[in-house]
Amino acid sequence: MKNIRNALTAFTVLTVLLLAACAVLTVFVDPFFHYHRPLPGFPYVVDNELSQNPGMAANLEYDSIITGSSMTLNFDTKDFLPMGLNTIKLCTNGALPRDIANVLTAVYDKDSHARKTGPVKAAFIAVDGYTFGAGPKQTKYDQPYWLYDRNPFNDIRYLFSKDVILEYILRPMAEREPTDLTRVYATDWADDFYYRKEWVLQNYRAPERVAEETPADAYIERTRINLETNILPFIESHPETTFYMFFPPYSVLYWNNVLLENHLEATMRQYEFIGETLLQHPNVRVFFFQHEKKIITDLDLYMDLDHYRPEINAFMAACFADGTDEVFPGGMKDALDKTRKVIDSFDYDSLRKETEQYRQ
Repeated sequence: MKNIRNALTAFTVLTVLLLAACAVLTVFVDPFFHYHRPLPGFPYVVDNELSQNPGMAANLEYDSIITGSSMTLNFDTKDFLPMGLNTIKLCTNGALPRDIANVLTAVYDKDSHARKTGPVKAAFIAVDGYTFGAGPKQTKYDQPYWLYDRNPFNDIRYLFSKDVILEYILRPMAEREPTDLTRVYATDWADDFYYRKEWVLQNYRAPERVAEETPADAYIERTRINLETNILPFIESHPETTFYMFFPPYSVLYWNNVLLENHLEATMRQYEFIGETLLQHPNVRVFFFQHEKKIITDLDLYMDLDHYRPEINAFMAACFADGTDEVFPGGMKDALDKTRKVIDSFDYDSLRKETEQYRQ
């Protein structure tokens, strides 16, 4: 019995020591930046938006942010240097309004490093109208709440995570290929194989045609709630920040879906409502890229109906700097009229036939 007790004691001590070593290593390296700034020279891998965004917001040095859905993933923060901005990307693939609010909460946390080193000068936020139909508390994915709150007791999920130790500490130490933070979260779509019309049309699946038109005001109430709950409180509470709210340039295939599903008027009304509501605030600038005909009609710039080449992100960054495609109060209707002209003049019948040919 004594030998058994000694063995159990030794096993228990060894287990405690191993767990303590894991916790100390995780805190020291801190691959999710939960406790401190990145260590100089450590090859951090940054590829987990949900887990790493809150720590990056709290402990990286920056004065501006980019956030939103996959429409923001291919931005290069170097493209914002001409604006005199030190920018970080805090994107969330498929971000709903609540996801954006969660990022902004982390950014404006009064105890965060970012707030201690000065105001956030600019926030570049993608406006995906269709996401505003989500519930105001709905997120795209389950949130790792233990990384967002300040409760040290639930950090056990982080401190003793096998994946954190193996994938974010030991593997980077072995491979020594750190993530370039200027292109963090950028997709693997840079290969021209994906960015071409043939690929887009081969993989495009048009929805069934809907006979009944969606009422023009169908999306307004849920959109209003999301704006008032998840977006406007940050705009109103932080006049020191200029919010660059931009409508990304989805391809004509997106608008083909809108036409087939018969909610064009509802979508246009929603866009106008969002834009004009945002423009009521003096620290908001709105940019609208849906009427950029040379972009949205050229499917060689896309890899599917809405994801575009990094060059389009660079173009939008240049527009933020020089004011191209900016919309001013009362101007959303004109911007949408230009979009209507692009949609009305496009030969969708030929496109649909061409799509069928690629799928044969």
